[in-house]
Amino acid sequence: MFRKAERRKAKLRLALTGPAGSGKTYGALLIAQGLGGKIAMIDTENGSGDIYADTCDYDIETLTAPYSIQKYLEAIHEAEAAGYDVLIIDSLSHAWSGQGGLLDMHTQMMNNAKGGNSYTVWGKITPWQNRLIETMLSSNCHIIATMRSKTDYAMFQNERGKTEIKKVGLAPVQRDGMDYEFTIVFDLSMDHIVTVSKDRTSLFDKQVFEITPETGKTLREWLDSGAEREPDANDIRTAINRLYRGYLEVFGNDSASAQAAMQEITDGRASREWNQEDMKNLSNDLALRMQKKGVMDEMNIDVVS
Repeated sequence: MFRKAERRKAKLRLALTGPAGSGKTYGALLIAQGLGGKIAMIDTENGSGDIYADTCDYDIETLTAPYSIQKYLEAIHEAEAAGYDVLIIDSLSHAWSGQGGLLDMHTQMMNNAKGGNSYTVWGKITPWQNRLIETMLSSNCHIIATMRSKTDYAMFQNERGKTEIKKVGLAPVQRDGMDYEFTIVFDLSMDHIVTVSKDRTSLFDKQVFEITPETGKTLREWLDSGAEREPDANDIRTAINRLYRGYLEVFGNDSASAQAAMQEITDGRASREWNQEDMKNLSNDLALRMQKKGVMDEMNIDVVS
């Protein structure tokens, strides 16, 4: 049924891209500070997130190699279950190009393939990338994700007319098109200056600036200025399907066990009777199960449909 279009309250989906040393982690924390609420960080950068502990209060979960998609999914679910308002993913590039990431998985599967080809291998890997995107987009946290940029060097003339060589960022290190999944994309230079390559809010169009907590406050005002959005039947179905896929992963694709576990949490009621409280209870239960049990053998991804 059609309805009148209206802008509704939303959760932030922001990407920060830039070369190493451009200030992505620090910038993400400043924005999170301005957004307000409980802040969590998924740290894949060898503990670099602890460097900025004096910036604001936040909690860290450190991911180490192999950087499987499943580890990212588990950490996101844990943050949701723990009631964090803002989740910083620092960085999303490791899920793609890090040890155990999707590129690494593709290489190993090609080496182990018997009569397969790159196209069929990607057909098995792409669902994991899609799962990561879907989980970020449907999260009830504000999401700020950093991505390293491929780097190059370019010559510039300074204000004195002399030539300088500077490191510049190019495309983010992630699968092509990942930046399009975000509402806003800030590109950081080595001088910590932001240029905006995408902005659906129109708050920062054609602006060049440094990130401060005020950046987060500006975003929060815009995010909260829309109409209240009550979950409808489609939202519930989407949430149920996402949770069901998570339970399938926990139970090794055993649908009967997955359904039984979900029924136990919801007192055996039919899914059409589940409400937001049921969704919260299921999400908490799933996060605990994922935390207790690693459900993805990095090379055994044939279970993905």
